[in-house]
Amino acid sequence: MSDSVLGTAPSPATDGIRCSDAEREQVRAALYAAAGEGRLTMDEVEDRLGRLEEARFRHELAAMTADLPAPETAEVATGWRPVLAAAGRTLAADVAVLLGRSAQPAPARRRVLMIVVAVIVLLLLASVVAQGFEPHGFEPRGPMRG
Repeated sequence: MSDSVLGTAPSPATDGIRCSDAEREQVRAALYAAAGEGRLTMDEVEDRLGRLEEARFRHELAAMTADLPAPETAEVATGWRPVLAAAGRTLAADVAVLLGRSAQPAPARRRVLMIVVAVIVLLLLASVVAQGFEPHGFEPRGPMRG
């Protein structure tokens, strides 16, 4: 029978919300970060990590980080900037793989695909340069014969 059925006030443990593995992982990361910043000793971290594995409710997790500063929240970027930044990082990683400067080699299929794409881009650029640029688009060169 539960405490509420017996007429006594429910305890925080029976009335609390259970914590998830992801929430435990967030607390674990916060404890490691605090140790890295010198806010906790390794003994304190080990003690809290031991209690972390036994914790079942959210309020138990909150108690483990109550004496630590709240993590800084990063601003969420909107618009095209995050998309362009991600594309730039991907392009830089692909170029590093092509040049052999990557720590992890790319699978052969991806490497071949990147080379094919690079050749196509170079051919397109060469054709545009060979045609020349006109202010009103592409104009035929020389007199037209008809």
